[in-house]
Amino acid sequence: MPAEAKAIIDKIMAAKQSGDSATADALQAELDAKFPNLPKPGSGRGENGGAMPSGGTSTLDTSSITKKYLNIAYSADSATQKLDIYVPEGTGPFPVIIAIHGGAFMMGSKDSGDMSSMIKAVNKGYAVVSVDYRLSGEAKFPAAINDVQSAIKFVKDNAAQYNLNPNKVATWGGSAGGNLAALAGTKGEVANNTNVQAVVDWFGPIYFSTMDQEFASLGAAPAMGSTNTATSPETKYLGQTVGSTEAEALVKQASPQTYISVNSPAFLIQHGTADRNIPITQSENFASKLKLVIGADKVTFEKIEGAGHGGTQFDSQENLDKVFTFLDKYLK
Repeated sequence: MPAEAKAIIDKIMAAKQSGDSATADALQAELDAKFPNLPKPGSGRGENGGAMPSGGTSTLDTSSITKKYLNIAYSADSATQKLDIYVPEGTGPFPVIIAIHGGAFMMGSKDSGDMSSMIKAVNKGYAVVSVDYRLSGEAKFPAAINDVQSAIKFVKDNAAQYNLNPNKVATWGGSAGGNLAALAGTKGEVANNTNVQAVVDWFGPIYFSTMDQEFASLGAAPAMGSTNTATSPETKYLGQTVGSTEAEALVKQASPQTYISVNSPAFLIQHGTADRNIPITQSENFASKLKLVIGADKVTFEKIEGAGHGGTQFDSQENLDKVFTFLDKYLK
């Protein structure tokens, strides 16, 4: 990616973080004019499998859902800590999907367009809870995962109020949201009511400091540049330069594989073979580690042939049928 384009993107993210939508829109127009072939945030696959981080400017359409509870505070540390609950028609109590947006830990929201596949679960009899969490411009790791776990606990503690089943909960996220969905899955505990029964991880980064080497081993160049730099999204998220000795302890703490145990939930992991944002070996290695501990019968890893960092092959009805079949197995 051209350095000038990356600089404009950083400004867009900063404007969005500060709530300055007018500046963000103006910068996006500048980016589009100067780099017309660059994929837009949340647009899915780009050239050579690269894409802007999920969680971009498009907005989630929930107009067809009649029963919803919006902007519910699940914690009191920040105004960001809010969630939306979308409830299907019927008697309930309903199984729950905690939907976690992407955006390189630095952009996106609970009503970003990258949540469109997840919201379709309402038509399958699931309540969908879309979560805003503190982004890296507001608070560093572990703020985001703490928020996701707080949201899970809130939903389970208040399940009766919203006609939800607290014993049938899954997390689902893509990209940065995939990391947080997986991390919430392996880190969740019955003791503090943050455990879940299933995880859908779409191309989430699993161990930040090895991504550059994994891309090199694959003979591919990362579309968003090196992770092990002072300016990468992962570095901004951790607050320490990924690849440095000082950051390695944080990299380990932010990795879902660190917390794998016999109590870990079932996993569906999908990753595009042409992804140039996150090397596919991140998901492949994670799936192998999970299988060793919880058994191959509880872990499904699927390569989406030719797919990049998200896009139509993930969102197709054929693929969503696979996701809902997996979720049905563990939540219904």
